[in-house]
Amino acid sequence: FGIILTMLFTKLVFKININKEADDHASAQAENTAPLAVLNISVDNPNLNGIAITNVPNLDGSGVVISRIMHNDKVHVALGETKIYVGDVVYAVGSKEKLHDLQLTLGSKSDIDVRQVKSDIISQRMIVTKPDVVGKTLEQLSIWERYGITITRVSRAEIEFAASPEIELQFADTLLAVGEKEDIQEFSQEIGNSSKHLDHPLVIPLFLGIALGVFVGSVPIILPGVPSPVKLGLAGGPLLVAIILSRIGRVGKLIWYMPMSANFMLRELGIVLFLACVGLKSGDKFVHTLVDGQGFYWMACATLITLIPIMIAALIARIKFKMNYLTLCGILAGSMTDPPALAFANSLAPSNAAAISYATVYPLVMLLRVLFAQLVVIYFVH
Repeated sequence: FGIILTMLFTKLVFKININKEADDHASAQAENTAPLAVLNISVDNPNLNGIAITNVPNLDGSGVVISRIMHNDKVHVALGETKIYVGDVVYAVGSKEKLHDLQLTLGSKSDIDVRQVKSDIISQRMIVTKPDVVGKTLEQLSIWERYGITITRVSRAEIEFAASPEIELQFADTLLAVGEKEDIQEFSQEIGNSSKHLDHPLVIPLFLGIALGVFVGSVPIILPGVPSPVKLGLAGGPLLVAIILSRIGRVGKLIWYMPMSANFMLRELGIVLFLACVGLKSGDKFVHTLVDGQGFYWMACATLITLIPIMIAALIARIKFKMNYLTLCGILAGSMTDPPALAFANSLAPSNAAAISYATVYPLVMLLRVLFAQLVVIYFVH
């Protein structure tokens, strides 16, 4: 209640328009993740006549991918060793700024759209679902040499970016491949391209991850200057292991991936069970604890401990740093590791701003709470 009241208080004081805050956050995200653009470029620079694509100046590492080339009125797949000549038209994918730089290098913008020229070349999206290719880079798969196709874009977690040879594939990545139909189908079989695999929760990795998290949480940790070891517990252990496993992505045949539907189900079920257990454990004695002895005193202390820090944080974040309100709500909920407060923040607007900021601060705060609670006991109780 304290966190939610702080959110409402901040909204009232600063006269915040929720819809405007959501639009501002969406605009800021769009600026930080510039959408990909396409450009048809005519090769006019005589210094590049007969040069291979991989040797084009400033192309390597720019995030721009050349996927097709029209040479002598015929369209070909652009591979690394493909040579370009004056008069060719190349079709490139990348950010507008980098495409402009490439245009200055090659020549001028062409009125011919290479995609509209009749050819046997097609483009197709496919999903990475085979464990064998997870963790491998596009360069390691030797796509150009083995299949004669080009990967132009990679979509991951609703973010699309230009493909580069050093990108490591992750489970559920969506690739946009350009090439002849038979070659694309052959490559599609290698990476899986089975949407059904995305809907099936991987039960064995899930429970192995939980078991490993419980084990890590039960291991005593000796800190310098602390007389007794501390433990991450059932909260910190699984959280730390989940972060590590999601970063690794794959161990052998095990893929550390959870479908969004399963994620939401477990998340909501976990919150309900957590709140139910808290209520069942403390509900029958709540009134007695409150009215007898120092119950109201401890309740007042709890109120101050909850409200004062987050009120100060909210005011500083809004006044000094001009922080987006929805982002601020997520940080407040995450700073108190409070899922119900996050649920309230998410209900304010159809935006992911609160969830993103919550996930950013939650892991560190949770680990600090687990460790510092034990340190308080060790130094002040013992």
